[in-house]
Amino acid sequence: MELRKQFVIEFRTGLFTMTDLCAQYVISRKTGYKWVARAEQDGLDGLDDRARRPHGHPATTDPHVVAAILAARRQFPTWSGDTLVRWLARQHPGAAWPSRTTAYEILNRAGAVRTRRRRTRSLVQPRTVLQPAHAPNELWTTDFKGEFLTRDGRYCHPLTVRDAFSRRVLRCDALLAATSADTRRRFERAFAEFGLPGRIRSDNGRPFASTGLAGLSRLNVWWLRLGIGLERIAPGHPEQNGSHEQFHAVLKAATTRPPAATARAQQRRFDEFCRIYNEQRPHQALGGHVPADLYRQSPRPLPRQVPPLEYPSHWDVRRVASNGDIAWRSRRLFVSAALAEQTIAFEEIDDGLFTAWLGEVALARFDAHAWRWTEVLMWRRDGLRAPSAR
Repeated sequence: MELRKQFVIEFRTGLFTMTDLCAQYVISRKTGYKWVARAEQDGLDGLDDRARRPHGHPATTDPHVVAAILAARRQFPTWSGDTLVRWLARQHPGAAWPSRTTAYEILNRAGAVRTRRRRTRSLVQPRTVLQPAHAPNELWTTDFKGEFLTRDGRYCHPLTVRDAFSRRVLRCDALLAATSADTRRRFERAFAEFGLPGRIRSDNGRPFASTGLAGLSRLNVWWLRLGIGLERIAPGHPEQNGSHEQFHAVLKAATTRPPAATARAQQRRFDEFCRIYNEQRPHQALGGHVPADLYRQSPRPLPRQVPPLEYPSHWDVRRVASNGDIAWRSRRLFVSAALAEQTIAFEEIDDGLFTAWLGEVALARFDAHAWRWTEVLMWRRDGLRAPSAR
């Protein structure tokens, strides 16, 4: 309002044209003339904000109809608004009853809507962008093919890892359990043999994701510390990892019907299948080549130690406790159990609004005023959407 008054005062001096003055205030000439007209009619106080709500509405529901709907709600408290309107129409067919949307709004304004309690998550999931692979090791895909029983009655959980560009199968392990520890050991072997990829794409199941902050699992945190980006398909959309799913269908048909006698025997089947798949089976998507023709080892070797986390000196650095909490302004703030014993940093981007970082990767935003997390698109400090091979 003060800017509007100042605008009118300056216009009245006659030192400025309307065009020049509107350019200085970054408004349109139409708005400028409107302010001047209101000031001439009602004085400078007329520049205050005015309510835009109409004094009346031609579509307002008749009060008798509203009362009838609320009375029906009291009589049938579990019925939906649509059901109540239909029942009332049967009782009084000559009346004009509103639509179910209007009935819901009437009930909602009266506090008579029974809302279904939804399961909410206190922490946010990340938004990731799926990107194609243009060279070996730009993107690896991974998943657990559905578990099955070997003939000795024990479950086998096949873990598969592929290079998205060449289609080469990098790991196919017959695990006895789909645990984070067993999965990490297989990835350690893959990294030691083939080097580090730029990104890894997975679904949202464990151990590849969690329901905590940014959907991180301990496996994800290890990948991020190694400079590997995360890609996750949308829940319920396996077609976003379609090539990997198709590979699973081929793997299942060739090695699990019927299953082997033991997990060790099943592993031998997997190994022979992968050898033929990688070195002998031509792929139409590869122009008739085999994966071994196109795959090359990554130039990024697995380091002996995970690189340390470093942050700018003006960021607020916190160490995550074993229970996933940090101390924040004399309060306990839960971050994520997956980040236990990790050092994260908060960059203030606005008053009370912070971006939480794990090394080079932005995880989420924290609103200290509302005391809540909000999602961000995972990106790096160098501007990339996710860590990639250098």
